[in-house]
Amino acid sequence: MIKLSEAEWKVMSLLWQESPQTMMQLTNHFKETTGWTKHTVMTFLRRMEEKKAVHHEDGGRAKLYYPDICQEEAVMQETEEFLEKVFGGRMGLMLNTMVEKKALSREEIAELHEILRKAEEEQ
Repeated sequence: MIKLSEAEWKVMSLLWQESPQTMMQLTNHFKETTGWTKHTVMTFLRRMEEKKAVHHEDGGRAKLYYPDICQEEAVMQETEEFLEKVFGGRMGLMLNTMVEKKALSREEIAELHEILRKAEEEQ
């Protein structure tokens, strides 16, 4: 199980979209969106390599960074952890909370209906 910080999720999201990336490509991207410096990005990449979330290969003049975990696996792990921590693992309680707070749009409700219909058919 790999625990990613919020900042590491940003790096992983970019690597999942397009990899490999050099440290400078990552730095240039995040300089615009977060203000992170080269040193900050280097620190994140080093930590993420230690966690085995990413790895690098030598690419001539620059290291090329690749994700080592798939997005679907990371999302599922994060979702299960959140659900357990906040709602005691109960999806129904989370959805009920969303309904009570009127946090779901008509489109999201329709999407949930379709998801539940498909789940029911598969059982």
